[in-house]
Order: sequence, then structure tokens, then C-alpha cells
Amino acid sequence: MRARRIQESSVNVLLRPLSLFLLVLRPLCYVRKRVSLSDMNFVRQVYLLLRKEITLEWRSKYALNGVLLYVISTVFVCYQAFKSVHPVIWNALFWIILLFTSINAISKSFTQESKARQLYYYTLVSAQAIILSKIIYNVLLMLLLATVAFFAYSTIFRNEIGDPPLYFITILLGSISFGTALTMVSGISAKANNSGTLMAILSFPVLIPVIIVLIKLSKNAMDGLERSVSYDEIGVLLAINLIVLTVSLLLFPYIWRD
Repeated sequence: MRARRIQESSVNVLLRPLSLFLLVLRPLCYVRKRVSLSDMNFVRQVYLLLRKEITLEWRSKYALNGVLLYVISTVFVCYQAFKSVHPVIWNALFWIILLFTSINAISKSFTQESKARQLYYYTLVSAQAIILSKIIYNVLLMLLLATVAFFAYSTIFRNEIGDPPLYFITILLGSISFGTALTMVSGISAKANNSGTLMAILSFPVLIPVIIVLIKLSKNAMDGLERSVSYDEIGVLLAINLIVLTVSLLLFPYIWRD
């Protein structure tokens, strides 16, 4: 009996430092668990934020339906006003419609979320993941709107296109350009009181060079010219998108911090 008590006392002596160590380690484990939530894989963060954007839009559909109605009604009004137009005017008018459609669609990318929700995102994910997920979502949205606008526009305003694949490539590059540029401008204007006015003021100087290159590239596609003639315009659009994406990833964390 005495030997058993001695054995139990020796075990307690050995376990006491271990229990103290576990008590000290417990808060550290909790902190590590909290840190691991914010240290998720960057790709995982972008994926979750992108899925959140698509899910919220699919539940409400107010913005998407409103923009689609804007596109179709604008095309119909242009048809009632012009009936038939020259191919050059047809091409320029299409990109002007798509320009204002993109501004209406992307202008509320950041203003529709409350400051409390933005602060919650700030504690969970990185600013680069937020801006990249917004850019990807807006590019996908612009691809959908541009496709609907093109088919509605070409159905009402019938016009022959010499190189349809190149024209679709132009629409793809235009959607990427509008999505990347306007997302960053929307993030900047969201910090101001009158964000709508600032969005329009900041977006036009950025988008005017893009519009000029897109009109020239799509004109080459309509005329059916050799694709080698359009390589310079394609390179310019890719360079603009790369520069805007790089600047967005570098500067948005400073904007988001404020």
C-alpha cells in the first residue's frame, strides 16, 4: 500500500510540469488557430471570395437583371433612332453601349458592401485576394453582358463581319480591359463621399485609350483583314491589362488599409 502511494506521488510529480506546460501552450494554440484562418492559401482565398460574389449575385439578381435590361433597351432605342447605320458607325456604337454598360455594372463593386463587412474581410483575407476576386468576377460579368449585347445588337442591327473569331477575341479582350480598369477605379472612388461622380471622372481617362484600340481592332475584324495586321492592337490591349492588374495588386492594399 505504501509502495503504491509512493508510485502515485512520483507520477503526480512527473505530470505536474507537463500540465503546467499544457496550460501555457493552450493560449498559443488558440492564437495559432486564429492565425491559420487568415493565413489561408492565396488561391483558396480568391476562390472563396469569388464564390461569395457569384452566390450573392445569384440570390438577388437585381444588378444583373437591371444591367441586362439596360443593354437590351439601349440597343432597341438605337435601332429605333437609326434603323440602319454604316459599318463604321455600327462598330463604334456597339463599343459605346458596352462602355456605359460596364460603368453601370461595375460602379457598385465596393459601395454595395458596408464598412463593417469590409472590416470583417480585412481581418480574414488579404487585400490582394479581395481585389483579384473582384476583378475576376467583374470580368466574368462583363463577358456575359458583352455576349448578350453583341447577340442582341447583331440581331437587331444586322451587319456582316468578315472575321467573326477575331471579333469575339476583341470582345474578350474588351471585357477583360473593362473589368480590370473599372474594378480598380471603383475601389478608389468607394473611399470618397460622391463615389458615382468620381467613378465617371476617373474611368474615362483610363478607358479612352482602350476604346480607341478596341474600335480599331474590331474594325479590322469587320473588314476581314489578315490577322497579322491586328497583332499590334492585341499586344497593346494585353499590355494595358497586365499593367492595370499589376498596379491594382500593388496599390489596392494601401487603399484598403484606409
